[in-house]
Amino acid sequence: MRLPDFEAWAIFAAVVEHRSFSAAARALGLSKATVSKAVTRLEAHLGASLFHRTSRKLTLTETGSALAPRARRIMDEAICAEEEASDAASAPKGLVRLAAPMTFGLQRVAPAIAQFLADSPGITIDLCLDDRKIDLVEQGVDVALRIAQLPDSSLRARRLMPIRAHVVASAAYFDAHGRPAHPAELAEHRCILYANNETWRFTGPGGEQVSIKPEGPLRSSSGEAMLPALRAGLGITVLPDFIVGPDLAEGTLEEVLNDWQAPPIALHLVTPPNPLRPARVEALIRFLVAHFSGKSGQ
Repeated sequence: MRLPDFEAWAIFAAVVEHRSFSAAARALGLSKATVSKAVTRLEAHLGASLFHRTSRKLTLTETGSALAPRARRIMDEAICAEEEASDAASAPKGLVRLAAPMTFGLQRVAPAIAQFLADSPGITIDLCLDDRKIDLVEQGVDVALRIAQLPDSSLRARRLMPIRAHVVASAAYFDAHGRPAHPAELAEHRCILYANNETWRFTGPGGEQVSIKPEGPLRSSSGEAMLPALRAGLGITVLPDFIVGPDLAEGTLEEVLNDWQAPPIALHLVTPPNPLRPARVEALIRFLVAHFSGKSGQ
């Protein structure tokens, strides 16, 4: 029986993660030639190219895309095996890649991570703040915090806490355009829109369902970027409490349609499908679960 070329598989996974032969070589402490030869050796054994190589860009072939998650699992399992053998003798250490939404990340996650790092000196965090939905496996992310209604997927998700959305505008806007008494009236208002949210849905106290297609002067991928326009009286929108809470408390924005609920959203902790996780990732998960939901990790 011919043993798999585990070294080549591991190097392939590193090239996928770092998106270049040079960066993978630096991360692994190898020469670029060694990395290139290992990938070429694996391609020869498989009888298929794994990358499209040009002078400016390196992209996965169809075969490479199909095999990249398996290569990552091989790496993860090897790392887990080594860490399990050493955990009893030492505290978790190494890099964890964490992704979170921009505003929530700045307000809530960054301070929490500072606390975590103070208590876990052997662990380093690569924190990516982005409101776009990234591919955890493709980007090599270990843990992600997402605020949404999560659809079915291959990812592992845990609900941490509910997040309420509010219909808000400034008093000046309401004085000029009126305060809507029913969600259907929002179709006649100037709406500040969140990118990729083309339909607003509401449920009334009696279970009535209402959907509207909002229109207005501003569309943004960042909820925080909407605040200046809202405060200036340029429109009305639906935003979560962690963004508009301070404005509601200070009175710079007002809430309407209190008896109506937007679709329930929540903060979720999401991880790739592989159940094997290094001890450093498990340590961060336990901390985030306890911090945001007050419960111990699983």
